[in-house]
Amino acid sequence: MKKYYYTIGEVSNLLDLKTHVLRYWETEFPQVHPKKKFGRNRRYSPDDIEILKKIKYMLHTQGFTIEGAKKKLKVDIANKEQISLDFSVDKKEAKKQIKDELLKIKEILKNNREKK
Repeated sequence: MKKYYYTIGEVSNLLDLKTHVLRYWETEFPQVHPKKKFGRNRRYSPDDIEILKKIKYMLHTQGFTIEGAKKKLKVDIANKEQISLDFSVDKKEAKKQIKDELLKIKEILKNNREKK
């Protein structure tokens, strides 16, 4: 079952990282911002976990420095936002096309009824 929020311990086990590493990355990467319940207990969202996975991959596998990973993550997130903006434009156009097609079908049905 997928959860909405995960504790720092759960994320630590999931990513095989120490909790102090997660806390440090929070200070270095503004994209990671778990909610804090009553100002104490961190609650990581699935989006936070995906960002942490990406950070871990960049640092541990690809050999990025903290600064390099910060820059790359910033660019990746900006590109992702741009892509999502592009999709929203496509959705509007798709809705318009669907509406036009439905109006054509309605007109065809109306004409068929009038012929009978």
